[in-house]
Amino acid sequence: MMKEKVCVIGLGYIGLPTASIIANAGYEVVGVDINNSIVEKLNNGYVLIEEPNINEIVKKVVSEGKLRAMLTPETSDIFIITVPTPITKDKKADMSYVIKAAESIVPLLQKGNIVILESTSPVGTTKGLVTEILSESGLEIGKDIFLGYSPERVLPGNIVEELVNNNRIIGGINAESTERIRAFYATFVKGELSLTDSTTAEMCKLVENTYRDVNIALANELAKICEDAGINVWEVIDLSNKHPRVNIHQPGPGVGGHCIAVDPWFIVEKASELTKLIKLSRDINDSMPNYMISRIKQILINIRRRKKITILGITYKPNTSDIRNSPIIQIVDILEKCDYDISIYDPYVEEFRYLEKDIVKACEESDLILLGVNHKEFKYLDFNKLGKVMNNKNILDTRNYLSDNEELLGKFNYYLLGDGVLKA
Repeated sequence: MMKEKVCVIGLGYIGLPTASIIANAGYEVVGVDINNSIVEKLNNGYVLIEEPNINEIVKKVVSEGKLRAMLTPETSDIFIITVPTPITKDKKADMSYVIKAAESIVPLLQKGNIVILESTSPVGTTKGLVTEILSESGLEIGKDIFLGYSPERVLPGNIVEELVNNNRIIGGINAESTERIRAFYATFVKGELSLTDSTTAEMCKLVENTYRDVNIALANELAKICEDAGINVWEVIDLSNKHPRVNIHQPGPGVGGHCIAVDPWFIVEKASELTKLIKLSRDINDSMPNYMISRIKQILINIRRRKKITILGITYKPNTSDIRNSPIIQIVDILEKCDYDISIYDPYVEEFRYLEKDIVKACEESDLILLGVNHKEFKYLDFNKLGKVMNNKNILDTRNYLSDNEELLGKFNYYLLGDGVLKA
């Protein structure tokens, strides 16, 4: 039996792997993006994102004619919206991309079509905003058009694997929508499919990332407390987590990415008077870049001339090239305003201001190395070689990644976020 035609709108970090996986499952897939470069590259079997196995799958499905890219959507049986939902300066959800995507398919809708929103959205978006837009087709939503929300739960660096194997929530605006969407995902998802309504599914997506954000905020606040108390937060967390019902996350220089640093604000937006803990947690995590600047100033307080900082890693997570909402970039911005000289070394990033391709050159005449990201390449660096070209051999580790490096500890002034014993 011939499978349906699927139109995936938005070919970013989630949309492109999603379109590829669906095409690999045997569907005819049209991927839509407003970026002409993405469209041209994809139609030639190439992708602009770095993910394990994605290149192989894309080349295969494009060559087989199962996946092609367009600038505008086409008549299809199933429409999936995977466009960005960024946060505005006043911490509100920017729904303009979702609105444009939904409006673009209205003239194409036919009875029996399925529309699925995957973009992270404020609670009530599917049943409210999207339903209202799709109703302009003249078709009855929930009876003629089946609509629902199904969020992804994937980790950058392992997206292809997790799109297939992770559990998934399916939330329709009514029971029939839920069942039809479930039947579709069941053809390529091996994880458990949990059924609910669209509003609950939207909240689940936001809560999953908010839980992590709140937990990280606890760890970051503990780091500050432990520094003040003259003890090591990493030891405190390690020992506390030996309790069978305790799982404290790890502190760091802030929270980045497009999910954890953004999604909690969507809850705050809809219930500002009821979200005191969630908002405070966001504020704590957002405070960490400035806190790291205060630590840098404290360490270098006796140097009277203009100072140079070398930053190792500017992505928001290790071993990827993704710099979205990276707290390290916020640190760079603050250092610029404080009139520091800056050099950056990140083996995963191709272009960025102050970026050096050679780590030794990046460390020349530096007064402090800031380990911002725990890329695997940084685990066993030749610190003897780096120290020889530095003006002052200081290192501030924000990830507890180098505390077991005896060569480093013997030759550098080593400072660790959350360690009051080593505090300058």
